[in-house]
Formats: sequence, structure tokens, C-alpha cells
Amino acid sequence: MEYVSLGKTSLLVSRVGFGAESLCEIDSEENAAILVHKAYDAGVNFFDISRKAKDSEKRLGSCLHGIRQNIILATKTDVSTKKELLLDVDQSLYALQTDYIDLFQYEIDSKNQNLDEIFSTLELLKERGKIRHYGFATENVEVANELVDKELFECVQLPFNILTDNDTLQVVQKAQKNETGFIAMRPLYGGLLRNLPLALGFLSQYENVVPLWGVRSMDELEQILYFNEHKPVIDENFASEVEKMRNFFY
Repeated sequence: MEYVSLGKTSLLVSRVGFGAESLCEIDSEENAAILVHKAYDAGVNFFDISRKAKDSEKRLGSCLHGIRQNIILATKTDVSTKKELLLDVDQSLYALQTDYIDLFQYEIDSKNQNLDEIFSTLELLKERGKIRHYGFATENVEVANELVDKELFECVQLPFNILTDNDTLQVVQKAQKNETGFIAMRPLYGGLLRNLPLALGFLSQYENVVPLWGVRSMDELEQILYFNEHKPVIDENFASEVEKMRNFFY
């Protein structure tokens, strides 16, 4: 397993991120725990969840029994006030059965949002030791571009894959220059991309990018782990296949 420093944070995360929002869809907590521990045994140390996925957040907390101290745990919220943010963090801590969150991410959908109160609250939570680092998550490329410029957050989570445009790539490159961690959500474009080796190989070209794979089954996990260790050769043939994929969708 390859590991990468997540921007300016002290977090050294696996290049395979485990997106746990679908964990509650697995038929039993026992099988969910087997899946999580299989990933951990393979070297995956980065697990990401959301307060919106309350059932999965709670299940992830149970599944991390015995390994919590060795993994990097991230969650996120989109609430709008200090009071709501403080409550959400406490609820996440309770659900995840932990005393601290390694990376707490604030979900942003508009560049016009007033973040002053949120930012000061995140600083307060960091001072209290409830969170260790904070970043933001968004699906809006303009928002991501503006906030990476401001360098207020240590990390950005944004959709990035073969089919995203050059504006997104510019955010990736800017994040690397500014030492802002970059987490790539939707590496398979929400399931539209079926060629896992091609998708994974594309992302592996960017050394600052941590793909966040939404893992739903043992078969999916084993495929991700296998192709992570057996990446395609990045050459003219690979570039041609990427171009074919882009042309197919556009």
C-alpha cells in the first residue's frame, strides 16, 4: 500500500480511501466489520463517512473496534450555525465511539456562504481536541478553486475522475502547489465508469490525490485492492484509452 501526506496536515493516509456511506447497506454488522478489517489488513488506514449517513456512521464506529487508534477517521457535515456544528461533532464522536476526529470536513455548496462563524467554530473544536484537522467538501468547482486560493482549510474533497473537466484538474494542481490535501470523491463518476483499472490508473498520475472509493461489498474491495497494486502502465496506449473513454461520454 502506498501512503501520501494529506497536504500540510500530519496525516499520512493510504492512497486507497474507504468511503463508508453505504456501510449500512451490508446485510449484517458482522459482515460490515469483516469488510472494514479486510481493508485495514491490506493497509487501508483512511476511512471517510458523513453525519448525513447516520446509520453508516454508527456502524463504522462499531466496525473500528480494536483498530481505531491506527486509522485516520474523517467525517463531515453541512449545518449552518455554531450551535448545530458543535452538536454534530459531539454526535459524530458518540456514533464513531471515539474521542477525536482526525479530519472534520465542512460541506459547502455556494461561494456566497458566510463561513466566518463556521471557521471560528472549527478552530474552537480543534483547540478543544475534538477535531485534529479540518477541510471542506464540495461538488462546486468554483467554490473549491476560491477556497484553495484562500488557504483557510487544510484539505479539499471534490469529485475528480477521468470525466471531470480541466477546471477540476486546475484545482488539483493548485492544491498540490498550496500544500492543500486533495481527496477525490466519485472516482468512478457515480458508477458510470466501469473500467476500474483505467479509472485507478488515471488518478494514480496525481501524487497528491487520495481517491475515496465507495465500498459496498467484499468483491468491490478486492478489485480495488488488486488494481491498486497492479496499476496499468501509463503510456501512449493508456492515454489513448482515456481519450476513448472521454469521447464515449462526451
